[in-house]
Amino acid sequence: MMKKTVLLLGIFSLIFSIQALAADKIVNGIDANFPPFAYIDKTGQPSGFDVEAMNWIAKEIGVEVSHQPIEWDGIITSLLTKKIDIIASGMSITEERAKKVSFSTPYWVIKQVMVAKKDSPLTIDMILKGKKTIGVQQGTSEAKWLKAEAPKNGWNFELRYYSSAPLAVEDVLNGRIDAAAMDDAPAKDASSKKAVHIVGTFGMGDEQFGYAVRKEDKELLAKVNNALAKLMKTATWHGLIKKYKLDK
Repeated sequence: MMKKTVLLLGIFSLIFSIQALAADKIVNGIDANFPPFAYIDKTGQPSGFDVEAMNWIAKEIGVEVSHQPIEWDGIITSLLTKKIDIIASGMSITEERAKKVSFSTPYWVIKQVMVAKKDSPLTIDMILKGKKTIGVQQGTSEAKWLKAEAPKNGWNFELRYYSSAPLAVEDVLNGRIDAAAMDDAPAKDASSKKAVHIVGTFGMGDEQFGYAVRKEDKELLAKVNNALAKLMKTATWHGLIKKYKLDK
């Protein structure tokens, strides 16, 4: 009997140790092609504004963080099924998403814009009403908004879905689509590197980015919010904004 008790205590101790170890590590799900907020750099490592911000936050709350690329259209499902623990990767806070996850304090305000070739004469009105093809990332708030608003406004365009905004930009460049709809930060990043320009906003309201966690992870959310508030008051935060050219 004594041996069984000792064995059980050993098993419970092992389980507790494993749980404690797991609690010291979190996995951040990222869009691997969403510069400047999250992407895989030339060395094959996760990088970007949110990646570096989450590294700072993880250190502040005393956990180790790894960054796992996930298809954006299924990233919330990955969070809910515990394949990842947090989403820090340029995610817009929307009413629909907030029904499934809890968001941190907002940390960035974004606008949605259209991008076209640098020499394109297209206007927003021409893109929306002129039987043009618009590329958009699958699972984004702008993709859902454009699809919902088109019949209400009598717009006449075709939506073509991509796994990332940069892939849509490439198809703008090679002429497969006429324009791409995306957040203004990655649009500015694209226009600084490629022969495209921002045509303008298209009527969708401004949105805010936030970090997402499971609704039951209240303690993690509180720690992230506290650390985020500290980070946003530091020179590090302003340094990241400058590094990733988010101040332009």
